[in-house]
Amino acid sequence: MDVKSRLEQIAGRDNVLSQQPLAAYTSFKVGGAADYLVTPGSMDQVAELLSFCGQASLPWHILGRGTNLLVSDSGVRGVVIRISDNLAAVSVCDATITAQAGAILTRVSSMALAHSLSGMEFAEGIPGTVGGAVVMNAGAYQGEMKDVLRQVQAVTPQGDLVSLSAGELQLGYRSSVFQQNRYVVAEVEMELVPGSKMEIKEKMASFSRQRREKQPLDKASAGSTFRRPTGYYAGQLVDQCGLRGKRIGGAMVSTKHCGFIVNEENASADDIYQLIRHVKQRVKEEQGVELETEVQFWGQFGDK
Repeated sequence: MDVKSRLEQIAGRDNVLSQQPLAAYTSFKVGGAADYLVTPGSMDQVAELLSFCGQASLPWHILGRGTNLLVSDSGVRGVVIRISDNLAAVSVCDATITAQAGAILTRVSSMALAHSLSGMEFAEGIPGTVGGAVVMNAGAYQGEMKDVLRQVQAVTPQGDLVSLSAGELQLGYRSSVFQQNRYVVAEVEMELVPGSKMEIKEKMASFSRQRREKQPLDKASAGSTFRRPTGYYAGQLVDQCGLRGKRIGGAMVSTKHCGFIVNEENASADDIYQLIRHVKQRVKEEQGVELETEVQFWGQFGDK
């Protein structure tokens, strides 16, 4: 049985696409094709897909909403497993919210508000999935996922389901154990705190307003391009190097917030990648600070 037939056997014929361009699945709106894009309907299917990929020595990637991702123009080899609205159930019991990995963070924060639960206000306006947020320990405005996580169900690369407590997640600044062990987040339990619905709503509105005022939300981007260097702000360093509005091809350093690189005008993935390299080089030369990217890179790029 060939690869596509086996993938269809696991996830269903309608849920397997060959040579599927990924630009439509990423917030940068760029990227070449995946050999196979699979949209499973259950975590059991995810487990079976991972097991098959391991047995067949096929490289695999997990795709959420593609909000922190740059896919190369030449695409991605192997299997891309999409976990988004196909696996996005959310439930609330007392002060605990349980969410599948594909649930959008903003939906979770809205449900917390509806149930007068505090702790997820920081997630208002963050466009990614719960799974991606756990992997990156996403955060903003003095809040992050590690503040609310209680337990995570995950699938190992061998296809086994495991349960990890918050203490086992090794959560740090934009980092977690999942970046090393490649376990796939399946379901997350978050413990929140009962609070005033009005105060929670006002806090969320304030964060949303700040995002609109300070970030280029009208442009295609992957959010903050760079991690915050210790003792500095990435956007400020970039600005001090005179790079506000700097362009390579269709990619540009945002004039609204220099920590963002945006797809200003039909950029290619290589335009964006080369601009990221240029910014890092200039900041290193002029400020002596080595910027690290928050954005993940899939596929082949220039010197990678």
